[in-house]
Amino acid sequence: MGPKEKQESVWDYPRPPRVERSDEMIEVWFAGVCVAHSRRTMRVLETSHPPTYYIPKADVETTHLRRSPRRTMCEFKGQSHYYTVSVDGRSARNAVWEYPEPLPGYEALKDHLCFYPSLMEQCLVNGEAVTPQEGDFYGGWITRRIVGPYKGGAGTWGW
Repeated sequence: MGPKEKQESVWDYPRPPRVERSDEMIEVWFAGVCVAHSRRTMRVLETSHPPTYYIPKADVETTHLRRSPRRTMCEFKGQSHYYTVSVDGRSARNAVWEYPEPLPGYEALKDHLCFYPSLMEQCLVNGEAVTPQEGDFYGGWITRRIVGPYKGGAGTWGW
């Protein structure tokens, strides 16, 4: 079934991924604390994946972040660095990532952080609670506006 009016199909997103500005209100909550809120985010759209939201560091309570030794490599965006979120004795390891030196075409992601919704208490887009993308690799944010099926869950790696 295709998207309805005002919906987006992840199968209409491009590959390589596209980066676009968003003025949607994005909130990230962990342990009862709003650790990020912004209307100045970057949305990354890639075929078969729900969007990910990259939040300017200036709009994140970075005092709750600790640099992690984890690194991964994206063929499009470059090497990512991870952070652990800690609030009042609760922690979520490797719950946030960034591209400190993004590859050409993805420079807009510099100085922005992205959160795994599955590891946070709650993530919101314009007040709507996000459903985390299944699996632990992509970190997509699913709302009523986004239509799948989505890559990431069991049995989808061969898509």
